[in-house]
Amino acid sequence: MSSSATSPLAQATGTATRRSRTVVIALCWGLVLLDGIDTFIYGSVLPKMLGGHSLGLTPDTAGTIGSYANFGMLLGTILSGMASNWIGRRVTVFVSVTIFTLATLGTGWSQSSGQFGFFRFVCGFGLGALLPIAISYGMEFTSRGRRALATGIIMTAHQTGGALAPLIALWLVDDHGWRTAFIVSALPALILLPVAFKLLPESPTNLLTRGRRADAELLAAAYGTELAEPKADRGDKLDALKNLFRDRQWPTTLCFWLTSFAGLLLVYGVGQWLPKIMVDLGYETGDSLLFSTFLNVGGICGMLIAGRTADRIGPRKVVIAWFVLTAVFVYLMGVEMSVGVLYAVVFFAGLLLFSGQTMVYAAVGAHHNDEDRPTALGWVSGMGRFGAIFGPWIGGALIEAGNADIGFTMYACAALFGALMMTAAALTIKMRTAAKV
Repeated sequence: MSSSATSPLAQATGTATRRSRTVVIALCWGLVLLDGIDTFIYGSVLPKMLGGHSLGLTPDTAGTIGSYANFGMLLGTILSGMASNWIGRRVTVFVSVTIFTLATLGTGWSQSSGQFGFFRFVCGFGLGALLPIAISYGMEFTSRGRRALATGIIMTAHQTGGALAPLIALWLVDDHGWRTAFIVSALPALILLPVAFKLLPESPTNLLTRGRRADAELLAAAYGTELAEPKADRGDKLDALKNLFRDRQWPTTLCFWLTSFAGLLLVYGVGQWLPKIMVDLGYETGDSLLFSTFLNVGGICGMLIAGRTADRIGPRKVVIAWFVLTAVFVYLMGVEMSVGVLYAVVFFAGLLLFSGQTMVYAAVGAHHNDEDRPTALGWVSGMGRFGAIFGPWIGGALIEAGNADIGFTMYACAALFGALMMTAAALTIKMRTAAKV
């Protein structure tokens, strides 16, 4: 076992290493912010696009295009974890950000619904590829007792992007059109990506598993991170994927996947359709967009609260409690009440909804070792993308049929299902641990 604790370099530069790890977390935060803006900008401009019949979109086709993006995310998340083990996490990050930035620009220049859907699919691929790797970076470059908090901090960037996207739409769409919102959303990557290219290190664990021991030990010492010895037999390139099912792991893996399915159905169903559902329920367009901002500001607060709580009591317990409470507040979003009270309900729904799904990633990351973690996170996010595909689609179908009021009830049921599946995952882990004793 190599550890930075015994490294002379790490001992001599304790403050510097902490500062260096903060830089890594900050870079991941900034990149995930771009991811969040590009993810949520579609839902923010959608009411205007539908109102103006832009590109011939209807609620049904808009929901289908939202599903295209999430299918792209499914492929991106599944492939990125394995690709990062083969070519390095750093390269995977840069490729993913480049892909979704160029695709977002392409979305703004689209001249038909076919082109628009294609670029949203490609954008989704890049967006999905980034998240598991960013979370893996955060967990690796953070001490063990703060890994759930690190995951929550990084994911606050996603919700910050979600909070900014409606404001970008309010600022630009009326005067400059919906295309400008997509183009402006892509521009910050032109500044941040070169900075990240210069400052973001490779994963020491990744270097070690690829046979670059000297580089891994030097990097681990410089950043003050633990460097666990890899398995003597690393197996083939799909070994990390096979480990998700070995030693009776498959029931736990399946339950994690189903929990993520429910969580991402909520995140992308509510996130995409909240403005449009609120308009159909009789609220003003400005209020409907600000509901999205309140939802995501709640998500930012929730990430910090859930992350700190999960480090104390365990992420699985937080997921279960958060999803049960999410069901209550999402259901209340469809109940008639004053606008002021509804803002509070939406805020608390966002506080619970987004951080509940993020703690699914924390639970999976805590359950797997450093070598298998990117693949495990990629697959749990990837399988969850089926929920992200279904959520926007069913929302569009309900709105098309004039049943927007049913949407929140359906999403509340999904939250209860997620709580049930994480409970089942916890039980399978407990049973497997008891069997080994």
